[in-house]
Amino acid sequence: MTEGWQDDEYLILFDENEIKTMTEQYGLKHFINGFQIFGLCGWDDFILQDVAGKLFTMPTVPVAPERLKPFRHVIKHGKIKPDSRFSGTVKWYVQPLIFGGDPQAKENVTWINLQQHAEVVQWWNKKYREARGV
Repeated sequence: MTEGWQDDEYLILFDENEIKTMTEQYGLKHFINGFQIFGLCGWDDFILQDVAGKLFTMPTVPVAPERLKPFRHVIKHGKIKPDSRFSGTVKWYVQPLIFGGDPQAKENVTWINLQQHAEVVQWWNKKYREARGV
């Protein structure tokens, strides 16, 4: 795993051995098919890779096909600057923005590890799908 700042974006990038594991941990196949989790961008978005190797972004909540967008950055592995303040953690909105969470409210932000992140992402995506009747 590589994590750190590239320009103004914090990236968490999974290596080839981690991509399958992380895709399974996040339960991606339950929400969208044909993609693997390549990493995270800015903590709020997945970086997804399709079978052709193209990269896309999508919010971690909700994972919905209509929210898929081409990844517009060029990843420069040698230019990623680690930041020990954030190593091994993900910024998480206790109440996700799609559910009315305030991104400016300090009480709505917490820092969690990747395992916890995978769990809450799955939980909130199930809630989103239930609310939409999917």
